[in-house]
Amino acid sequence: MAQEQETKTRENRPPREGRGPGGPGGEGGARRGPDRGGDRGGDRGGDRGYDRGRPEGAPEIDIEKLIGDSLYLDNQAHAVVIRMRDMDSGTKSQLRRLYNAVRRACRAPENERQHEFVMLRARLAYTIARHSLRSLDQIERLLLQVTRKNDQRGYERFKDLFEAIVAYNE
Repeated sequence: MAQEQETKTRENRPPREGRGPGGPGGEGGARRGPDRGGDRGGDRGGDRGYDRGRPEGAPEIDIEKLIGDSLYLDNQAHAVVIRMRDMDSGTKSQLRRLYNAVRRACRAPENERQHEFVMLRARLAYTIARHSLRSLDQIERLLLQVTRKNDQRGYERFKDLFEAIVAYNE
């Protein structure tokens, strides 16, 4: 009886954007258990990375273009925020915490700056894994490029990009 009601309720709703009539698990809602009902409760990790028809990861952010072109930086920040809204449930406070860590790393003395950014990458990787923020994988890869390059302008542009992401996510 309860299952019939759930089916009727589901049939009266329009499909969510980017999903078929039965949701990501196909007709019958294989992804949803009877106790989950489609809300955000339950396990937060396992099935969140399913394919929503997007290409395998976002295109790489080019560090050279980022340093040389402010409009490119702005476009990339918008793209990251859109991916975050589509894919993740990351909070503004998580982003703010990471941004504050980026600012601290930029202010570090020159001889310690690369180490601070290496540790920042570790913190970012932990946050991505812990909170399933797959949309920030692209930022983690960019941070690796910036750290390897070890250039003051690259660090500043990374900080600017992160600032723009925080601003557009508000």
